[in-house]
Parts: sequence; structure tokens; C-alpha cells
Amino acid sequence: MRRRLAAAAAGVLLMAAFPAAAGEPFRDCPACPEMVAVPPGTFTLGDARVPDAAPREATVVRPFAIGRTEVTWRQWGACVAEGACRGGQDDHGWGRGDRPVINVSLADAEAYVAWLSARTGHTYRLPSEVEWEWAARAGTTTLYPWGEAMTEGRANCRGCDGPIVEHGGSFAVGNYPANAWGLLDTAGNLWELTADCWTADGAPSGAQEPWQPDPACRDRVMRGGAWYYVPLLSASASRARNAADVWSYVVGFRVVRELE
Repeated sequence: MRRRLAAAAAGVLLMAAFPAAAGEPFRDCPACPEMVAVPPGTFTLGDARVPDAAPREATVVRPFAIGRTEVTWRQWGACVAEGACRGGQDDHGWGRGDRPVINVSLADAEAYVAWLSARTGHTYRLPSEVEWEWAARAGTTTLYPWGEAMTEGRANCRGCDGPIVEHGGSFAVGNYPANAWGLLDTAGNLWELTADCWTADGAPSGAQEPWQPDPACRDRVMRGGAWYYVPLLSASASRARNAADVWSYVVGFRVVRELE
């Protein structure tokens, strides 16, 4: 049953219909990802300390729900089993289950959200850059959702838990504390695909909608850093580019669900 939520988050007073209270996970089907409702608001997108992330004002005008975690192998497997997603991805011997799915391309991610939409009757899609960073920050203005410095026990990245060493790959989702809005693993673990076309400093409009001057653009934006990369690349404002047809063991995704 939908509830009307009135809450203050990041200085914004909300009055919107959500399928669950803010921060309270919900699912649209047993095989679907857990989702978390996110309020609208205005914030500073980017950070001058992070490459390719010039700060500017951005606005989320509509509430939305975003995956509590990156899409897992278990969730991906349900789509493969129904013939809606391409199977055969290599897990590099790390295991599957609740680890995030890897070696998926943009087309794979789009097939998955199309399957979720058809299965649930709700609109699922990839997040825009603005939506992703707003959700990852959860009302904060610091470099990371917990503060200005990387601290041990917060993220899976190179050097995040001590000396810089070779890491052995992704971890199962949920190994680290959630941010203030209940999202897990927005820092590190895997780079996450977004719907935005790559541009040097990010979407110039600062609007919620994906920046897609050419929807068929070759390079898309990834967010959040990954197990292989140094701590700064796990900052909330961190950005990277990935060719739409390329998949990798450092790339995954999380989904957005529109709140009608």
C-alpha cells in the first residue's frame, strides 16, 4: 500500500507518494532487486577535487527508487532463465550468488531493465548521473558518504582497507555500512553504468534527465569506483567512461524504478 511520506532530507521537505518509507527497501517481485525510495532535492553535483567532475548545481525534481545494491548474479540469473538476458558471463572464479554481476555491456543492462519493466508493470531504467550522485551522497557534501577521508571498513577498493595491495575482485553486496538513505556499495566494488553519454565535466544542464545529445553515443558514464582502483575514484563525485559495447570485470550496474 502506498504511503504519503513527509520527511526532511538534505534540507528538503518532502510530500510524495512512495511504495515504502524513505530508506526502507521494497521489491516488486521475489526475483527483483531491492529498491530504496529517494526524495527530490537540489545539491552540488561534482567536486573540484575529483577529475572530470566540475561542481555545479543540480536538481532532482521527481522522487524515484534506486537499487539498494548493484544487480547481483542471482538477480541477473532470473532474467537469463527467462530468455530475456544474454547469459554466459564469466565470473572469473570469484563466485556468483550475491556478488554483483560483471562482464555486462550497456545492451545487457538495458535488456535487464526492459525485463524488469515487463515483469512488474513498472518503469525500470538505468539512473542518470544526477540521480546516481544524489542517491549516493544521501544529503552529504563530503568526498565520501561518511566523510572526507577513506577509512577502513567502508569500501572495496585498492588501498581502502589498508596498504595498497592487489585485490582479488568484487565482494558480495552488503559487506559495508549503508549510506544515510540505505544504499550499499555506492563507493567501490564495481563501476556502475549510467544512462548518460560521456562529456568531460558531466551533464551541463544539471537536470535529472540523462544527458543524451545522441542516444546512440559510443561512450557512457560510469560511477562509484571499483575494487581495482584507488580510493579517490570511489568518491561520490567520481566519474569514468566506458564504451557501450565493452564489458569488464570491474563494471556492473544498479537500476532505477520510476515512482508513478
